[in-house]
Amino acid sequence: MDTALQAERFIEHVGFTACLTDTRRPGPSLYVAVCGRRDVVMPRNVQKDPECSQAWRLKDEVMRRGRVYYAKLGRGQAMFVAPRMVPYFNALWGVRRRAEKKTFSNAALAVLRVLRKEWEMGTADLRAESGVSDRRRFLQAVDELQAAMIVIPSEAVYEPKFTYLWALAEERFPAELARRIDRRTALREVARCFLDGAGLTVPGELARVTGLSRPEAGLGNRALVKEGYAVMIGPGTYVLSGFAVPAPKSMM
Repeated sequence: MDTALQAERFIEHVGFTACLTDTRRPGPSLYVAVCGRRDVVMPRNVQKDPECSQAWRLKDEVMRRGRVYYAKLGRGQAMFVAPRMVPYFNALWGVRRRAEKKTFSNAALAVLRVLRKEWEMGTADLRAESGVSDRRRFLQAVDELQAAMIVIPSEAVYEPKFTYLWALAEERFPAELARRIDRRTALREVARCFLDGAGLTVPGELARVTGLSRPEAGLGNRALVKEGYAVMIGPGTYVLSGFAVPAPKSMM
């Protein structure tokens, strides 16, 4: 994988993917796709690894182009999400405007007020304007807003020094974030998206990849079983119905 367009096509195909994980972690990964091998283990010295550098460059370019969603989502995992999956992720992790004051810290609310006025700002300017001068508190505030699918990094700037530009997600994905999806439907479609790519999911895998709780991941998988899209072949283990193996007699 050499270009941002190829990376965007990959993300659209898999629906959602981690950025810099290797084969020790389940689920699709931009880094693994760049390497083009199934047995990839990320080296300790990532700065000198050409494939890590290529994945990082593509991450920056895809983020700047803004055609797929990128942010830290469930459990702080940096993830790309195809536009078709944004409404479902938003149904699971999004925070409605009327609930913001009860949900976010004072620091996150301060950052959000500035961004809703300015729409896009670099890290240093946003810290200064919001009054959240402590670096750790600021980063925690931004992570809160990313996890709620309200704020995204829109560009990485390296000169004169490294910084991110931060923007409102609704500016880039207004239609997707405006769609209202009920939670059960969202769980089912996220489970479907993952199972389409994996073919088989084992106990805890969907939860680990997406940041869902294990009970909610189970609800999504069982909804696929109910409609005949998947088969449960063991506790917490699901396979696409077209590739199902016979269930043990104890489950029949």
